[in-house]
Amino acid sequence: MSLVDELSLQGAPRLFPDEYRNIVETFEHGEAVLHVQQNDKQADAYYLLALQKGDLLKAELLRLKRQAEEEARREAAERAIRAEEERILREAAQAEERLQEQNQLKAAAEAAAAKSKAVSKEASVPLPTTYTVRRGETLPQIAGRTEIYNDVSLWPLIYRANRDQIRDPKRLWPGQVLTIPRRYPGKK
Repeated sequence: MSLVDELSLQGAPRLFPDEYRNIVETFEHGEAVLHVQQNDKQADAYYLLALQKGDLLKAELLRLKRQAEEEARREAAERAIRAEEERILREAAQAEERLQEQNQLKAAAEAAAAKSKAVSKEASVPLPTTYTVRRGETLPQIAGRTEIYNDVSLWPLIYRANRDQIRDPKRLWPGQVLTIPRRYPGKK
């Protein structure tokens, strides 16, 4: 019987052993009625019943297959989200290291300039610790502003400090007030 073979190939004996066995027994009972009792009508009723049971089992197998495919898609999407988040966090850590290096170089240059020149010190303008987003701005544009970091590649620092209000680093809203991190572990 091709229905039994088809169900077998789809894994019915493993997934639904009792139901599969019941279909096979119903079919075999129809065969016995046909060959032993030679009653075509009653045998056809058993065959029809086996076909109906087979259709129900095929539908259930299809549902399980779709459910497994959906679960696989969901897991793949979750892995992709985790990978993207890890990539952004790595970029933020690298940007943090570059900023620390820049600050160290700047401090060394300032110290050297102070030693070589006996110039009176001017009052320095404090760097902002927050920034209000303007229409159309992106994190790299904000990081590139001279009063922020003056380096577009340091945008992950801003993203990392504001993850509570930035779901997608590519989408900012006018009026958002972002924290601009200035101090890092190890920096005094």
